[in-house]
Amino acid sequence: MERLYEYMKITDLKDMLKKSGEKYGKNIAYKLREEEGKYKLITHEQVRKMVDGLGTSLINMGLKDKRIAIIGENRYEWEIAYLSIVCGTGIVVPLDKSLPENELESLIERSEVEAIICSKKYIETLKKIKNNKLKYIISMDLEKTEDEIISEKELIKKGIELVKKGDKRFTEAEIDNSKMNIMLFTSGTTSLSKAVALSHKNICSNLMDLASTLDVNSNDIFLSFLPLHHVFECTVGFLFAFYIGAQIVFCDGIRHIPENLKEYKVSVMASVPAIYERLFKIVRKQIEKSGNLEEILINEEKHKNDTIEEKKEVFKEIHNMFGGNIKLFISGAASLDAKIEQKFRNLGFNIVQGYGLTETSPIVAVGNKKYHKIGSIGKAVPSVQVKLLNINDNGVGELAVKGPNVMLEYYGNKEATKNVIKDGWFSTGDLAKIDEEGYIFICGRKKNVIVLKNGKNIYPEEMESLINKEDGIDESFIFGKPISEDPTNIKIFAKIVYNKEFFKDQTQEEITKEISKKISAINKSMPRYKSIRGIIVSEEPLIKTTTNKIKREKNLEVIINNEHTKIDS
Repeated sequence: MERLYEYMKITDLKDMLKKSGEKYGKNIAYKLREEEGKYKLITHEQVRKMVDGLGTSLINMGLKDKRIAIIGENRYEWEIAYLSIVCGTGIVVPLDKSLPENELESLIERSEVEAIICSKKYIETLKKIKNNKLKYIISMDLEKTEDEIISEKELIKKGIELVKKGDKRFTEAEIDNSKMNIMLFTSGTTSLSKAVALSHKNICSNLMDLASTLDVNSNDIFLSFLPLHHVFECTVGFLFAFYIGAQIVFCDGIRHIPENLKEYKVSVMASVPAIYERLFKIVRKQIEKSGNLEEILINEEKHKNDTIEEKKEVFKEIHNMFGGNIKLFISGAASLDAKIEQKFRNLGFNIVQGYGLTETSPIVAVGNKKYHKIGSIGKAVPSVQVKLLNINDNGVGELAVKGPNVMLEYYGNKEATKNVIKDGWFSTGDLAKIDEEGYIFICGRKKNVIVLKNGKNIYPEEMESLINKEDGIDESFIFGKPISEDPTNIKIFAKIVYNKEFFKDQTQEEITKEISKKISAINKSMPRYKSIRGIIVSEEPLIKTTTNKIKREKNLEVIINNEHTKIDS
């Protein structure tokens, strides 16, 4: 994809803060609700002052070139901490806030961090696991240092004073943009998760690619919802907003997304398909309530060839439900239902799909105003090359990526690095098709493919997408299971999670019967070899990562280990 917009060239994140600070210093960086109707505003200039203060204090504590972890909910103190570590102090290690105690302890040991900046809910746990290597626990919440728990706010104040007195150890620190400055753990159990080593160059190539392909600017307001330890939110929802001098607001929780969009007049949000599906249900309910369904459908048809801006005007009432200011919805981390994508676009919402991985900092491809196809993740961003490996008869192959965004290595794991990076090409593990115009379509994970005895391939994600479109079904999980003594004779089964509200007046037997009918109808629409031979019906949600990806091994484990699980055929 070519570059569509002018962008600011940067060498590293410190350079980014300096250049964007000079351009957008007076702009609001954060708008924080303090109480009903009252907000605290923090400018980009103030943020940079805080970053310099905290970075100087961290160096003063002997943490220069050390590893420092961050854990906590999305908040501005988390982001100040990140920038203070990465822009001249040491190596930042963002940790998943949903980790159980034993896994948190394991990752702290593995990453050899010497300090951790955290919110108050982690203090007691961290006190228990504090070891010789982990010297400092720094609280995002404390106003003053108490019982050896150091206050981040106090460090910022002390550091600002040191800078005033001429301490330039942080402000003039030089950045080697090709060295590891960010250590991220892939999702999975701690024994299986890999430490991804990223550099300033990796992240900055992504920021420049995004700025030159997406129609966003310093007037935009970003809603931060996905966990900040995840590279998708960290790069797209946080660092990118800083790069363009935009404003960040923080979500109050999944149930509050619609009201937060409205309250803050949000214009840009990067999120996962489940959130857009939720928003669409709200839109649909509102339309049904108003009795305007027929009129909406007529207008959809009448204005289908209009531009996004023209459609936005036609469906102004619907846009006003979310504040009337939505300019861009980016969906990532999993595949978005094509029907929902199309519906949103019909109503004048510029929704695009993006694709990336922790190992690619993360963005590989994204749709935009000019380049967009329903069901596609768009085209590769300007500095990235893509190709398919081992293409089958259907044109499906493993997606490989080359570019300045590709990680340095899996830290401390040469074998794993060698397995995925060959001649500079990173093998993603995702299966895809690329059409003649360069649009990429993801088919599923290579390791998730179920190979049948006749050699046919089943892509679980594709079938789950079909099932999830059915009314009353929240989510599904496709798995293969031998049904005879022959372990190669695999048949397809599904675990289906139903919506309790939808089936509220029905017995379990009636629910299973109704869902079985839906599955029979789906089977008739597919080739016979894809037929689902049996189902498990449950109201319990599937086990997922913090970005809503299904943990396949864990869910299969639950099914296998549950002796009482009955598969209805």
